Amino acid sequence: MASRFEQLAEQMDQLYEFDREPVSNEKLQSGAKFAALFAGEHVAATEFVIGAFFVLHGVGAKDLVLGLLLGNTLAVLSWALLCAPIAVDTRLTVYWYVRKVAGPGLMAVYNVVNGVLYCGIAGAMISVAATAVGLSLNVRSPELDAVFPNSVGWVLITISIGALMTLIAILGFEKLTTFAEICAPWIFVVFIAGALSMLPRLGVASDFSNFWEIAETKIWTGIPTEGQEKYGFWHIVFFSWVCNASFHMGLSDMATLRYARNWKYGFFSAFGMFPGHMLAWMCSGIMMAAVAREMNPGLMAFEAAGIAGAFAVLAAGWTTANPTLYRAGLAFQAVSSNWPRWRVTLIAGAITTIVSCFPIIFMRLLDYVAVYGLALVPIGSVVFAEHVLFPRIGIEPAERAMPGVIFNRPAAITWVVAVAGAFLLPMHLFYKPVVAYLAGLALYTLLRRAGVK
Repeated sequence: MASRFEQLAEQMDQLYEFDREPVSNEKLQSGAKFAALFAGEHVAATEFVIGAFFVLHGVGAKDLVLGLLLGNTLAVLSWALLCAPIAVDTRLTVYWYVRKVAGPGLMAVYNVVNGVLYCGIAGAMISVAATAVGLSLNVRSPELDAVFPNSVGWVLITISIGALMTLIAILGFEKLTTFAEICAPWIFVVFIAGALSMLPRLGVASDFSNFWEIAETKIWTGIPTEGQEKYGFWHIVFFSWVCNASFHMGLSDMATLRYARNWKYGFFSAFGMFPGHMLAWMCSGIMMAAVAREMNPGLMAFEAAGIAGAFAVLAAGWTTANPTLYRAGLAFQAVSSNWPRWRVTLIAGAITTIVSCFPIIFMRLLDYVAVYGLALVPIGSVVFAEHVLFPRIGIEPAERAMPGVIFNRPAAITWVVAVAGAFLLPMHLFYKPVVAYLAGLALYTLLRRAGVK
């Protein structure tokens, strides 16, 4: 038995993903791979939750459409202009690049924070997928205000799904893109078909002549559900921009975009933002309104598209959690004692699976994604300053100014002050990641210009 485990470990060690060095040219991927990866990750389980929450928070129809157009455009530009150029120039993960500019001490802290936060978001997606499986097994999903698991059945379902998702994440980048290519088009079709099938239930005529009237009076009414905060145009703009702030402003998607042939592949994020973070959010809002505003993604999809809809929620959870677990594994791997990526991804998967048993994260998903963006974007601004800004304004790079540094004090000060300062500002949580990024960029530049070491 021991020899079999040793043989399996040796095979898993071959799943090398350029964890600590640049990606080689022969491993670069096509644009189609990135279009599929972005679509698969962002036409996903999160969309069933986020679009539904917009209905609960009383977003008006006009505010929703215009806010999503602007916010998602800003997100695409952030991927294309901030993240992709650095990823292609360095061919490194942000985790390993932070080690170069901030030192192994600060990198260790950053990577642990990064990995834990990604385990949280992946766990939320497992919970969403579990609502679909639970529906088919007659296991009731937790209520809107739930914090703890509501049954043994719920725990068993989330553990089973978590194990499957961890396996796919372990298999690496190529398996992620293959999985996304298969699932993404079909999931998107289910979103569209599900929304269309629910429109007659809401009173929309077959020729859609009264669609906008129904949209304003029965779906996005501008009136929040009792106990929910009212959201308007700017809430939608900033949320759709910063819900993946850690990926683009925080540069975590260097983990995947380092495989891109050129920086323009960052624009392929539009395949995720507009079919996913716009149209799919709108479709899930329609489905939510049609099931009497009950927060249960599995129920929404099943009512709209039957078994195909429930399975789409499950597959959508996979396509979101898999690349997120992949990033978490890379983050933990960079601070491990030369452990292979598969081992730390397995540990990340175990943490994620435990988290998924507790529904509080997916029930507070909008706030959670804003918080993890806020926590990570200042380090993205440090990397952007070092790689893009400083060579243009004559500030010596940290590698030369602080050779052999273990803990880059200006970067650490920037991270703490930017996060704390933005968090304490009297403004909505959705606005704070952008403030933290800009504050981090300005503060780190001032500290380095002043010669702080």
